This record gives sequence, C-alpha cells and structure tokens, in this order.
Amino acid sequence: MIPSITLGESKDEVCCRVISPAYAGTPLSGMGAARQGGRFNRPGQEVLYLALDETTALAEYRQDNPWLRPGTICTFFVRGLRVADLRSGFDPKRWPALWADFAVDWRAEWFGKSIEPPTWYMADDVVADRLDGILFPSQVHPGGINLVVYRSSGRPAHQLRVYDPDGALPKIPPPR
Repeated sequence: MIPSITLGESKDEVCCRVISPAYAGTPLSGMGAARQGGRFNRPGQEVLYLALDETTALAEYRQDNPWLRPGTICTFFVRGLRVADLRSGFDPKRWPALWADFAVDWRAEWFGKSIEPPTWYMADDVVADRLDGILFPSQVHPGGINLVVYRSSGRPAHQLRVYDPDGALPKIPPPR
C-alpha cells in the first residue's frame, strides 16, 4: 500500500497551470498529457499536471525551451484528493524501492531508449491503490512542487475546478 495524505482536507488547495491554447477550452482535460505520456502517465492515460505555485507552473510549461510559448495561466482549486506525497523525497522505510527513481529523466528513457520509465510503474501503483494523484518535487524549478491528478476530467467540481469567474476561457473542444 502506497502512503498517502488528503490534499485539501479542510479547505481548497490552490494550484496553477499554464495551459496550451489548444487545450484552454478544456482546462480539466488531461488529454494533452495523454498524447505522448508524461513523467507519471503512459501515452493514452489522461492526467492533469498542476503546480502548487505560479512560478513552478511557468517553469514546467517552459521546460527546456528558452522561448516563452503562448499559454494561459489558470488557478485550480483542489479539495479532498488522496495523493501519494513525495514532497520530502524518497524514504526507503515508507516507499517501495522502485519509488527511489521518481526523478529519472523519463523522456530519455521513453523517447531515447524506448524503455518504459519507472515512474509509469509508480503511476500504476497509485491507480491500483485508488489514490487520486501524486505530489512530487519539480525537476525544473528547485523548491517547486507539482501535483499529477488522475482521471481529471471525471472529477466532481467539489474536488477539482478551474477558477474562471468571468467565463474567459474559450468554449472549444481540444484537438484529437
């Protein structure tokens, strides 16, 4: 069993994300991550990657690109999600040995060697334990924390919602 906490147990946890224009009309969709996979999801697996602060969200959106691509920064509210908490890093007394590799360069594994990264097996563990996601340290912004949420578009609004009080986000379907 994977150790977990409840994020947003007593009040909303505020998270951020910079959304590509193609997905701005469906901010809760994890289909962008599903197209090629991500650190904690295989291709075809819908997940939403969020950051616990806007600086980390921007750093994650930029990744290794020196130029700032167009995007829309959004605030999300998270409440009552059971998540694996890796904010303090790997602890061999609490975590399965595989979890020591949570910071692996998943792109080099998958795109460079065609090897499934160990983080995808970690995701399998989390989903099998019926957890909602994983909190983990950002690899591109030291001190930043990210949250991956599984089954994001199917979450009820009291668990996951985007802040859009003026209805500014477009109402367009995402690309297929």
